[in-house]
Amino acid sequence: MGAFLKRLNLRVLDIIVIDDRDPFGKELEPQRSDVLKVVHATGGRALFCTTFSPYDFEDPGFAQRTIRRLDADFVAGAIAVKIYKVMGMEMKSKAGKYVMPDDPAFEPIYQAIAAHHRTVVAHIAEPDSCWQPPNTASPDYAYYQQHPGEYAYAHPEWPSKATILAARDHFLAKNPKLLVVGAHLGSMETDVDEIARRFDRYPNFAVDTAARVEYLMIQPHDKVRAFLIKYQDRVLYGTDLVVMPKDDTEKALAEWNDTYARDWKFFATNKTVEVKGRKVQGLELPEPVLRKLYHDNAVRWFPGVVAGVDAP
Repeated sequence: MGAFLKRLNLRVLDIIVIDDRDPFGKELEPQRSDVLKVVHATGGRALFCTTFSPYDFEDPGFAQRTIRRLDADFVAGAIAVKIYKVMGMEMKSKAGKYVMPDDPAFEPIYQAIAAHHRTVVAHIAEPDSCWQPPNTASPDYAYYQQHPGEYAYAHPEWPSKATILAARDHFLAKNPKLLVVGAHLGSMETDVDEIARRFDRYPNFAVDTAARVEYLMIQPHDKVRAFLIKYQDRVLYGTDLVVMPKDDTEKALAEWNDTYARDWKFFATNKTVEVKGRKVQGLELPEPVLRKLYHDNAVRWFPGVVAGVDAP
């Protein structure tokens, strides 16, 4: 992988996720050790994003224990902390209430992350289609067919997306000094106007494009282009691509290469891109906007990034 990243002049954020529904994501280990091996093996081109388990948030000393462990990860080089959609969509308190990302139990942790000048990567909620009936035209149709346990439409007892995003917005408002990057277009993927409203309201908030570039492709061309130019300091390029320990690495990296090429064609040129049987014209963003999307905004929104890899 190191040679691949060097050849394409890439840096990637290697993210740990805690999800007790996922056999690989139940615990920090061996995820943490695996990520640190990749960081060292790639000469720092892979960057460490840690996390914490929120499930024991009602136990005595939860915040203090979590902060001590995050402190150790920051010393080990972690530049960010992930919070995950289990907040709002799975976790319940002992009283049976769904636990949201703005729960007071997490507030000391957020404050400690801000004090270390580290960034929160917030994957809160899911695409609108998660709460809607199956639609073969949706970019996420196949995903929810393959992961019914993630499909809110099949779980009417789960909170609404509006409720979850309201809690996310409250979390942003309560922590104005904390840099927050909303993963997956901040789960506001169907309308860039929704993202713009949050940008105007919360100066500490940015989003990445991870796994949601197709949603930009299917929105009106001129609207998306104007949004990316106006908010050129607030959007970071991301993909959500993975290589798991048991994957065929060469095959996975070939998929990475194809995704990078398709996305660059969409953002940087006016050529036609095919997505889900549709032909979409590229945005041909100005060079300064592309530089921010692909490089400068990552450096700005992740202060732990150390300079050293040239911009494209």
